[in-house]
Amino acid sequence: MLRVISANLNGIRSATNKGFLPWAADQGADFICLQELKAQEANMTPDMLALPGCRGYFHYAEKKGYSGVGVYARHEPKDVIVGLGVPEIDAEGRYLELVYDKLALISLYLPSGSSGEHRQTAKFAFMEHFFGHLHDLAQRGCQVILCGDWNIAHKEIDLKNWKGNLKNSGFLPEERAWLTRVFDELGWVDVYRSLYPEATGDAYTWWSNRGQARAKNVGWRIDYQIATRDIASAARQASIYKEQWFSDHAPLTIDYDWKL
Repeated sequence: MLRVISANLNGIRSATNKGFLPWAADQGADFICLQELKAQEANMTPDMLALPGCRGYFHYAEKKGYSGVGVYARHEPKDVIVGLGVPEIDAEGRYLELVYDKLALISLYLPSGSSGEHRQTAKFAFMEHFFGHLHDLAQRGCQVILCGDWNIAHKEIDLKNWKGNLKNSGFLPEERAWLTRVFDELGWVDVYRSLYPEATGDAYTWWSNRGQARAKNVGWRIDYQIATRDIASAARQASIYKEQWFSDHAPLTIDYDWKL
């Protein structure tokens, strides 16, 4: 069994203070994909750099206190790919890929456009470039799991207040159509949805810090594990951990009947 976790930490230092590292070490995961580190290498303690039995790999943003992705891996990769080869994207620390013989494991933090029009423009530019990269990944010939915060709720079932968010970043028609193309044209699989096609409130992974959103479960499903078809079909169960709160996101765990 292969256990993969995706967790947006909204700051690894903050999440560490809330008990994330002991929880993560206790999960028996093969891979824990992290997003939104909000740290540089100089900020990382030894406990943050590696879990017991796992080595950490990281792509830090150049801007302090911003973005960044990482992976705790129980298995040593053949290769580590840091970034997408696009300077303006890679400066923000959004992509990290570990390569194995039969699997590529990716931690992804897709931009948010909620802070203003300039960031929505940057998000669309990222999406346009990344679609081609997703096409190339799907043709590579090995299985791929992309974990991360995609900052897009795909369908009405994926957020509580969908009617009120039709014009907001994260649920724009263009964003949702792009994600549909990722699935329908490129053949990627939304693994959680393949297991639980009707799940609503239990599926949410992010809640605003405003308006008692978490207490009222006014959430969004924007954290995904998206995979190529063979390994997606090997998924057996998924869970979203909400007993402790390390962040404004909840970790998504999926178990695959798969040997690395």
